[in-house]
Parts: sequence; C-alpha cells; structure tokens
Amino acid sequence: MAFLLARMSKLKQVFKITLITIAIFVVVVIAFVSPLTKYLIEKFDKQYTGREITMDWAYVNPFTGYIHFGDLKIFEQESDTVFLSLNGISANIAMGKLLSKNYEISSLTLDQTKALLFQYKTYFNFNDLIQKFTSKEDTLKKSEPLHLTILDIKITDGAFYYQEIVTPINYFVKKVNIESVGYRWNVDTVPIKFSFLPGIGSGDIKGDITVNSKNNDYTLAILIKKIDLNIVGQYIIDLSNYGSFKAILDADFKSEGNLLIKENVTNSGLLSVSDFHFGKDSINDFAAFENLTISIKQVSPKKFKYLFDSVSLQHPYFKYEQYDYLDNVQTMFGENGVNIKSANAKGASFNLVIEIANYIKTISKNLLKSNYSIDRVAINKAEISYNNYSMSEKFAIELNPFSFTADSIAKTNKRVNFKSTASIQPYGSFALGVSINPKDSSDFDFNYQFQKIPLTIFNPYLIKYTSFP
Repeated sequence: MAFLLARMSKLKQVFKITLITIAIFVVVVIAFVSPLTKYLIEKFDKQYTGREITMDWAYVNPFTGYIHFGDLKIFEQESDTVFLSLNGISANIAMGKLLSKNYEISSLTLDQTKALLFQYKTYFNFNDLIQKFTSKEDTLKKSEPLHLTILDIKITDGAFYYQEIVTPINYFVKKVNIESVGYRWNVDTVPIKFSFLPGIGSGDIKGDITVNSKNNDYTLAILIKKIDLNIVGQYIIDLSNYGSFKAILDADFKSEGNLLIKENVTNSGLLSVSDFHFGKDSINDFAAFENLTISIKQVSPKKFKYLFDSVSLQHPYFKYEQYDYLDNVQTMFGENGVNIKSANAKGASFNLVIEIANYIKTISKNLLKSNYSIDRVAINKAEISYNNYSMSEKFAIELNPFSFTADSIAKTNKRVNFKSTASIQPYGSFALGVSINPKDSSDFDFNYQFQKIPLTIFNPYLIKYTSFP
C-alpha cells in the first residue's frame, strides 16, 4: 500500500512537472513568435506590399490561432502620411483546417479603423495595392480557387475620410460600424449590416446589404434620418460660378439590382428632402422648398414599371431674373450652361450631382413606353417670381400662392386631369384645368380663366418696342 502511495505521489510530481514544462514552452513560444512576427512584418512590408507598416505590439498564439496587432499603421506609398490606422486588429484562425488547405478565419475584428481615401482625377491612393494583389489572367486560369473563409467580420467605431483635389471635396463619416456573418469561398452571397454618422452636419444612416460576388446582384435596405446634404453643395460649387446650397434628406428605401447594370434595378420606399435652399448666398435664394416627398411603390426600368403612390412639394420658391447680359441661371452656371457641359464632358472628374442626374436619366428613359401611375401629385403654396431688368423700366410679376394638383395619373386611364390656381402679384388671378390623353400627349384640352389683371403692368415691354406706354 505504501508502495502504491509513493508511486502515485511520483506520478503526480511528474504530471505537475510536465504541465509546468508545457506551460513554460507555450509561454516561451508565444513570447518568441509574437515579437518575431512584428519584426518580420516591419522588415518585409515594402517588399510585399510596397508600403511601410508599423505596429506598437503583436500577440500571436500559434496553438489557438489567435492573432492581435495593436496600433497598426499602414502608410501611403513612399510617404509618411498614414493611409490606414487601427487601434487594434484581431483574428482567430482555424489551425486544424490548414492541413486540408482550407484557410478559415473564424472571426475578424477591426477596432477604431481610420482610413484616408485620396483622389486626383482618375488616380486613387489605393491603386498600387490593387495592382500589387491582382492576380494575372494566366494564373487565374491555371490555379484552383483559394479556399478562404472569413467569418464573423466586424468593423467598430471607424472613421473614413475622402479628399478629391480637383473639385475639391473634403468629407468624412464617423462611428462606422459594419458587421457580417462573413464570406465563404464556396458561397456567392455576402450579407452586411452597417451604420454610420456624417462627419459634418446632422443625421445618421443604417441599413443592410447583400451582394452576390459572382454575378454582382445586390439587395439593399437603408434608413436615413436627417442627413445634412452639405457634400452635394461641394459638388455644386464645381458646376457654378458661385452659390450656396443646403438641404436635409430622410429616406426609408429598398433596392434590388445589379452593381454593373444601372437599368437592372427595382426601387421602392419613401424619399424626403426638406429645408432645401439654393441661391446667390445663404440669404438670397434662387430656388427653395420646405419639403419634397416621393412615395414609390415600384420603379423598375427593366420591368417597364413606374408606380408612385404620391409626389408632394410644399411651399416651393423659384426666382428667375433677366439682366442686360444673361440671366440669374446662366450667370451662375455659365452661358448656356457651359459649366455643366464642362463637368459632364468625357474625361472630366467625378461629380456626384452629374452622376445622380445621369442615373435618373438612365432609369427614366423607358417611362413613356412603360406602365406608369402616380396616385396623387400636389404642389402647395408655391411662389414663382419673374423680374426683368433688361429694359428701361423693370418688369416684375409673381405667382403667389400657386397650387397644382392631379389625381390618378396612369397610362391605363382614358384621360388625366390637372388643376392649377394662382394669385398674380401685384394684381389678378388665374385658374387652369387640363385634360390629357396619357397615350397621346398631343390630345389635350385646356380650360383657363384670367381675372382682374391690369394691362398697364406690361408697359415696360410696350415702351421698349414702341417707345409709348
């Protein structure tokens, strides 16, 4: 019995020593591998990436597959400017699957990511990385697909900065949070949830998108609350000689389509632009409105469907002025819109306003030959002002308030009816009724009425062309 107890005691001691030895071995390996990994990355960074990479510390556990790099920085090519920085990046690698040539990262977290995206004409500051890591066509044909799986992807509390030199544009978003169940090498679709705040102004954006990496199909659901559209104002400066712009965007929107084919899209949801102002400066507006709301049932150019629930414009304002030379629109955008034509010319730098206009043009080109309907259209409390300073006497007239309504606008209807009324300033009023055949726009009826308009307001034109009032 004593012999057995003594033997058990020795076995326990051996077991303890073995555990201690293993623990020491693991600690030594980790303590050795971690700084070695940091050293190798910082030594061969330019050779393999063309960029300098630094980090404060690294932790690598080859037994569990856990990796963490602290305060990681990737610099611009041949520059001391930071291109990408992370407070920390962590990954869990499934070590057991490496032997079967299945590379799986079971989780990937990027904490407090900051990135600077720089553009000069068609050049981006990440072009060198794309060229560096893009496989050659011959290699793609010969090699088997890489069995790479990345699961549980998270980007937390990020900030992304965008600078475009030519226009110029300076914009950034903050509090960027992105989550995805991940990417599998043998599954085409990648679901992503995202949220962020604009770096300048108010509002927030969140949503989810699923992208098919094989055929570029996507589905998107996005919720936008009180986003300040100041970035649009930066692009308008590129189109105009001067001017001030502001607006707020709200949206609850869904879209399905293809990233490469603009016409292959189906949109639905609610869009609202409020507090819109555009003019000479922040005080003198050329155009403004309180609110524009568009409720979309379904817009699908490919399916030839343009179905709207309602379009409502509240308290719009527009001022048109003629001068001895040009008018207020051409003074701002150049004679005959030369600034816009220049910005839209082939080879011109990217302009968000031009791209939005071209996108709307593309998806609406099938409108008249499609099945279209708008249940209700309304313009309420509009102010339309016209001033002519090109004559010896100023001519001024204004429609205030002006209203316009139409119900059941549809291609399937026999007739579509519109109604409009306005008070004419300084005196008078008018009412207008229009009935149009939606299948033939040349088939229409007008019913209009003018009242109490003093003809003397046209004296400036009589004086100009006859010399007599």
